[in-house]
Amino acid sequence: MPVDLLQPGQPLLAIRGVKVRFGGVIALGGVSFDVGYSQICGLIGPNGSGKTTLFNCISGIYRYQEGDISFEGNSLKGTPRHRMAGLGIGRTFQNVALFRNLSVRDNVLVGAHHLARSGFVANAFRIPSVHREERDAAHRLQVLLDLLELHEVADIRAGSLPFGTQKRVELARALIGGPKLLLLDEPAGGLNHSEVDELALLLHRIREHFTLSILLVEHHMNLVMRVSDKVVALEFGLKIADGTPDEVRAEPEVIRAYLGETHTQVDHVSAA
Repeated sequence: MPVDLLQPGQPLLAIRGVKVRFGGVIALGGVSFDVGYSQICGLIGPNGSGKTTLFNCISGIYRYQEGDISFEGNSLKGTPRHRMAGLGIGRTFQNVALFRNLSVRDNVLVGAHHLARSGFVANAFRIPSVHREERDAAHRLQVLLDLLELHEVADIRAGSLPFGTQKRVELARALIGGPKLLLLDEPAGGLNHSEVDELALLLHRIREHFTLSILLVEHHMNLVMRVSDKVVALEFGLKIADGTPDEVRAEPEVIRAYLGETHTQVDHVSAA
């Protein structure tokens, strides 16, 4: 596993005793785990286990009532969602959220908006700093079009593309802002077997190219076990396992949650 030697012992993301209630329903009952630098962490669990709720807490969509979430040692409590990208947290969504009538190129460039430091007056007069920002965004765009094999569709309307390609466009948009942590919400959802295989390779290339960490919520167990350095399993808002893929695969509570008491391995779990 790649290790960031500049951050000894300190996780990139630290989740400590996070509790979330919706009325009388406890969505998260005190979840704690870490995501390290340059680490891929898979977050699994049956439907309703609290995975998306936790994602929404990390990205500022939901507020947690107890516990804390810290990023690079700083608490995210009270941080508005529009500031997350500027802190270095990028995200994709379970349902692709693209501007369907914009080109692939323009959809990706939207993700670089928070990097701009020039104000309205600077843009109106086209001062040198504006040109530098535009050149930097254009360079980032070209790198991502190459890495995600989107060059041929760069000028095509995003809404007219196949679903798997739209997923890559959304991923490019999340990456162009230079995140340190990438939150992927069911990236394999709706993909066929060959596309899932391609995604597994792509996630490792992204981690290596950008030196970032990835936290992914995913039902596709085979993908999670193939790409993750560590896996965290939730059930009914509680953590039931936290370890390497092999450790979590053999954890009795995970086996019970997915397959029932009579099974002894989760190797045969299919995408839920």
